[in-house]
Amino acid sequence: EQYWLGHRQDGQHISWSVAKSFISALIAIALEEHKIDSIDDPITNYLPEFEGSGYDGVRIKDILQMSSGVGFNEDYADPGSDINRFGRTMALGGSMAKFAATLERAREPGSYHHHVSIDTQVLGMLLTRVTGTSLASYLEKKIWRRIGMEHDAYWMLDATGMEVAFGGLNASLRDYARFGMLYLNGGKFRGEQIVPARWVRESTTPGGPHLMPGKGNPDSSSSWGYGYQWWIPGPGISDYTAAGVYNQYIYVNPGARVVIVKNSANFRYLVERQESKELHIAMFRAIAETLR
Repeated sequence: EQYWLGHRQDGQHISWSVAKSFISALIAIALEEHKIDSIDDPITNYLPEFEGSGYDGVRIKDILQMSSGVGFNEDYADPGSDINRFGRTMALGGSMAKFAATLERAREPGSYHHHVSIDTQVLGMLLTRVTGTSLASYLEKKIWRRIGMEHDAYWMLDATGMEVAFGGLNASLRDYARFGMLYLNGGKFRGEQIVPARWVRESTTPGGPHLMPGKGNPDSSSSWGYGYQWWIPGPGISDYTAAGVYNQYIYVNPGARVVIVKNSANFRYLVERQESKELHIAMFRAIAETLR
C-alpha cells in the first residue's frame, strides 16, 4: 500500500470508468429487490423519455454489455468527439439525460461491443427512477455500510443534481479494494450475500461472441472482453478488471485470490492507451502469480 504526490490513505480519488462496475452491482441489487423485472426488458419500459432515440427498445442487458448499438465516439483526443461534447454539455450546466436522448442508433443492439459511457449514464437514470432515490444514497445503503467501507465517498453531480454515473465516484484506495474483495468472494461479505453470486459470475464472463476477448474480433471495438460493466482481458485467464481512463483499476484474480487497486492520473494516456492497458494487466498478473 503506497501513496504519492500528496495522496493519503483517507483521500478520495476519482474513479472514472471504474464507477461503471459499481453501477452494475446496484443494478443487480435493484433486480433482486424486484424494482426491475428483468434485464431483458427494454429500457424504455422504465424510461419512456428515450422513445424515439437510439435507446428506444434496447434491452437493459445490451446496455450493461456496452452493446446498445447507439452511435458514440469516445475518442478523448478528438475535441469534436461525442465524449468531449458530452463533457462540455455537463460542464456548461446542460442535462445529461437530454444529451443521451439525442443519440441515434448505429448498429443492431446486442450485436457489437463498443464502449459507450452514456450507456452507463442511462443505467444510472434507470436506478434513480426505479429506486426513487439518488445513486449515492442507494450505494451507501446497499453496499457502502454493509461491507465495512472505511471512509466517506462522494459522487460528482451535473447541474440537475444527477450523479455522473459513468465516472464521477470518488473514494479511497482501500474502499475500492473492499469492493474488489466483495466480487472476489462471490458477492459475499462476512456470510451475507450483498450482490447475487450469479450476477458476479455473469458480470465477469463474456455473454456472447461479440463480447469475447481477443485481437481481431470483428464484432468488438476492443481486444478485451466484456461482461456487465467489467472488462475481461483474457484469453485463458479468469481475471477481470474495472478500468478507468488515465489508468485507474480494480483488478480481481480469482485463481490467485488477489485484488489489486491502482489510482492514476496518467497525462500520457491518450497516446499510450492500449499499450498502458496491456502493460498494467501484465504487471497485475505478475504480482498475482508471485502471491499465488
